[in-house]
This record gives sequence, structure tokens and C-alpha cells, in this order.
Amino acid sequence: MLIYDGDCAFCAASVTLIQQRIRPDCDVTPWQFANLGSYGITQRRANYEVLWVTPVGTVHGGAQAIAKLLLNAGKGWTVPGVLLTLPPMRWLAHGVYRLIANNRAALPGGTAACALPPTRSQDEVDNDRL
Repeated sequence: MLIYDGDCAFCAASVTLIQQRIRPDCDVTPWQFANLGSYGITQRRANYEVLWVTPVGTVHGGAQAIAKLLLNAGKGWTVPGVLLTLPPMRWLAHGVYRLIANNRAALPGGTAACALPPTRSQDEVDNDRL
């Protein structure tokens, strides 16, 4: 599973591009809709970096999450995925990822994924208690 910040316009646009071009075989979910606690992920971490969660629950963040996504996608994406896991490319990828992530608010690309789920009415809350 790929977990990203759905409130970040740049992140949402990047995920759309990833789904269209790379086509990984995984669920893609904004952290605002994910059950983070079930993966041992804090909201702070999910807001800090993109996350890749393996089927056994191992969590990779940032540039390594992207590397794991590329490895999962297979085909021609395996080579860049492997390269991103090896020094010195791993170190360079981490630095580039942090530079982009730290400045993402200034980057373009909004989508509908930025919308948060609607708040529940008091009637819905009361019905759940019955």
C-alpha cells in the first residue's frame, strides 16, 4: 500500500502520475483515509513522508518508499528501484526527496484528493450507539 498526504496538492498530483505511468500493483490511499494505527504509523510521520507498507506490515518512508513502489511495479521500473536502494544513489535520493518534501507547499498540482471526508451528523453518531 502507498500512503500519501491527500491534503498536499503536489503529492496528490504525483500519485496520479504514478498511477497513470508506473501502474504499481498496490492500494493507494491518502493518510487522511487510512487506518494509520493498524500499521503502527503516526499522523506526524504520514504527514512528513510518503509511506510504502508491505503485505507483512513493514513500513518504508520517503525515497525508500518510492524505491519499493518501483520494485513492486516491475518491468522497466525494477532497475531504478534497485538503484534507489544502493549507496550512493540512496543517499542522493534521500536528499532530493527531503528537498522536494520540505518545499511541497510551493509546488503546483491540486486534485480532488485534497478534500477531507465530510463530518458526520449527530443523527448518524446517535444511530451508531444503538
